[in-house]
Amino acid sequence: MSRLPIIGVTACTKQIGLHAYHITGDKYVRAVATAAEGLPLMLASLADLLKPSDILDGLDGLLFTGSPSNIEPHLYHGPATAPGTLHDPARDSTTLPLIRAALAAGVPVLGICRGFQELNVALGGSLHQKLHEVDGFIEHREDPSAPLGVQYGPSHTVHVQPGGVLARLGLPSDFEVNSIHTQGINQLAPGLRIEATAPDGLVEAVSVQDGKAFALAVQWHPEWQVSSNPIYLAIFKAFGDACRRRATQRDADASVNA
Repeated sequence: MSRLPIIGVTACTKQIGLHAYHITGDKYVRAVATAAEGLPLMLASLADLLKPSDILDGLDGLLFTGSPSNIEPHLYHGPATAPGTLHDPARDSTTLPLIRAALAAGVPVLGICRGFQELNVALGGSLHQKLHEVDGFIEHREDPSAPLGVQYGPSHTVHVQPGGVLARLGLPSDFEVNSIHTQGINQLAPGLRIEATAPDGLVEAVSVQDGKAFALAVQWHPEWQVSSNPIYLAIFKAFGDACRRRATQRDADASVNA
């Protein structure tokens, strides 16, 4: 019986009391286990100790998660952020090189929210820091006082571009997604293909053109109650299938070289 594909799940750093922690959300690891049918492996943000190649050697796929923090704007030549903005430089220094290395090595990638923005920045794109202050955009933030089920409920439609990864999954041309973000793509990075847009034209999903493996990122949160949403589930299943293909190939190569 084939093994579960090992899927790395990125972690944030957080100070709790006197101690530093590496953490990731329960909803991400559960989505990997249930919808992608993989073995989630949390990846500490230790760029000072681990090279991307050290990490990728043991993985069949990578999930770049959402986060309360934002990418430091100097990494995309953006203006300084407002006081009190939460950043995570340890995560930035881990995930951005890791994305580039994963794409070069043909490791399947799925990015969600911050992970979507990380993919764009890693490949040379830029971000709007406060969409609600930019003319022409609808409200993409959640109501923090609302229950989680409301915050993660349907917020707006996205329109799928024909001929891309999402279209090949058989998804409808328009469907509802949640919307829990303040930032979004300003300039699209070279090498990325727009997969879906919001009614205001904001890019909501991208894929890597001519990628060696599955490489998709979405601005919304498909991990939320993924098993009860067939569209979200289809995204995770496609990601999981790509990770299984890599696991099978890696095991075959190891057997030949044994």
